[in-house]
Amino acid sequence: MAVPKNALKKWEKVREFALGLPGAAEEFPWGETVAKVNKKVFVFLGVDDGSYPLGVTLKLKDDAAHAHALTSPGAEPAGYGLGKSGWVRIPLAERGAPAAELLCDWVEESYRTIAPKKLIAELDER
Repeated sequence: MAVPKNALKKWEKVREFALGLPGAAEEFPWGETVAKVNKKVFVFLGVDDGSYPLGVTLKLKDDAAHAHALTSPGAEPAGYGLGKSGWVRIPLAERGAPAAELLCDWVEESYRTIAPKKLIAELDER
């Protein structure tokens, strides 16, 4: 299955943004790409090889952001019980999928939920 170019561009922007956050690192557990801070995942980026629909999974504690994310086409609470903790999976190839800028805002919120205060302060100083 070919990955739609617009979805791949969004994915690349989100990945680049996530890895630019203080202390962020990329790892590949379970065969998918994740961004971690302090050894904890703050965004699941899935796979970009077309074997699975391209999407991101983020932790959104803010009720308004969480509700907004769930209105995205095809969005759903994350599997494996993560949805109960505020994790949302957002497909990127769906018609009407959020713009990269909004996805990056949500990535930052997820990061702020997971990152230690010291790194959040560093981000705020930027």
